[in-house]
Order: sequence, then C-alpha cells, then structure tokens
Amino acid sequence: MKSVPDMAMSIRELQAHELHSLLALYAHLHEHDGPLPSDATVEAVWSEAVANPRIKYFGGFASGVLVTSCTLTVIPNLTRTCRPYGVIENVVTHAAHRRYGWGKAVLTHALDQAWRQHCYKVMLLTGRKDEGTFRFYEQAGFDRHEKQAFIAKPAT
Repeated sequence: MKSVPDMAMSIRELQAHELHSLLALYAHLHEHDGPLPSDATVEAVWSEAVANPRIKYFGGFASGVLVTSCTLTVIPNLTRTCRPYGVIENVVTHAAHRRYGWGKAVLTHALDQAWRQHCYKVMLLTGRKDEGTFRFYEQAGFDRHEKQAFIAKPAT
C-alpha cells in the first residue's frame, strides 16, 4: 500500500443528490459495462434504492471528491436467531486513488454498519480472479475459504 496523500477522507452514506458523482466513479468499476438506460430509468432505480432503509451506499470523500464506494444491503432472516445478513456489492475506488487504503476504509465502515444492525455475517462476491484482489478483501476482514459461491444468470 502506498502512503496516504496529505488529504483527509470522510466516509458517509451517499445522499440522493450524489447520483452523478457515483455514476462517474462507477466508470472505474467495470471496464466493459453496457450503456446505462435512460436518465429516467436510472433516476427511478436510484430513488428506489435510497428510499429503502435496508440499502446503504457509502462513499469515501478525499478533499470533498467521491473516490471510493460500496453498497451494503441488509436482508431480514428467519435463521440464526432472526439476525439479518449483509451483502456488499459494487466496491470501487477511483483508479488514481487505489492502494492508499481508501477501499479498505469504506469496507470497514460498511462492515461496522452491518455489525451495528446485528448482522451475523456479511457476504461479498468479486468477479476478479487476481490474487491481489483476494488479498485486498482478506485484509478487509473477509475469508475466501468460508463458503463457496454459486452464480446463476438468465439464459440469453
């Protein structure tokens, strides 16, 4: 990890008006993502997500600029003494801000929020196959050997 630049980072839940900052950051998530649907569709999805108290978009801001983010969804559960579980998705750090600890900081914040909501576990999937990504998630507190993930997608 590189030494952190001399700038303060704050981590907080993203607000409804920060959609465009988040979408700009998502350009650093998937190199080959399909185009977004209409603005109206994107804004409707965003409005639904930010209105749902079980979905939280967290962002890390360096000098007021969104440089890292992840999404935590807390899911009600009837097992594990009715404790919920969390799912973290869309972990992204702006390419110019990687290896400074921003990503780990936003994941730590999301995990802290999940534990405050009494989640008994938090799951995270990655499509990356490189060892560096695996080590990054392990250093953030995740265990790649705990369970096996399976993915199903609709037939195309």
